[in-house]
Amino acid sequence: MSNTIKKYDLHYVRKAILLSWFTISYNFLEGIVSIIFGVRDEAISLVGFGGDSLIEVGSALVVLWHFRGEAGQIKTLPIEQERRATFIIGTLFLLLAGITVIASSLQLISKSHPGTTLPGLIISTLSLSFMFYLYNAKKKVAIKLDSLTVVKDADCSLACIKLSVVLLIGSLIFLVWPTLWWVDSLAGIILGLLIGKEGFETIKALKKPNFSGGCGC
Repeated sequence: MSNTIKKYDLHYVRKAILLSWFTISYNFLEGIVSIIFGVRDEAISLVGFGGDSLIEVGSALVVLWHFRGEAGQIKTLPIEQERRATFIIGTLFLLLAGITVIASSLQLISKSHPGTTLPGLIISTLSLSFMFYLYNAKKKVAIKLDSLTVVKDADCSLACIKLSVVLLIGSLIFLVWPTLWWVDSLAGIILGLLIGKEGFETIKALKKPNFSGGCGC
């Protein structure tokens, strides 16, 4: 372990940790704002997006904790404790996915729709601008440190990009063609399926020999 620690460039270690904390802070704020506006406008896709952002915070914290232990900055979190935390995170993803798909389906059946999807358009655009930067920055740091943990953190940001694209497209279509009342419901169902995939992959990662906690993407 000591030989591995000596190989770390402290500049990139600090950068990786700062990127993780920025991701956590942004996702927390994004999640709260998305849920507030989603509930206000009855936009299920935005509520689901916000819920995913909040769960990602927990996933990112596990990844951050593991990396700091890997870098020798804190005592390493016991692997079984990481597995339990990751299992809970994966279960929350699956629960959120089920709720989002069911709620979106009911909205589709009742032919209801949000009053506006402008908040979704703004939030998804901001998310894409931040997440593209974070994804590229984390990939570069991962190469410099040769760290599987940072690769995993970057993959989580990539998952957020995919969700943001779905929310952006759905929000934009509804704003341009409001007669397409079913767009938000469809976007919600797609988001739910993507979140579900994230949950399955997170739980599946528990069985991998190179398991390192957090997002299983």
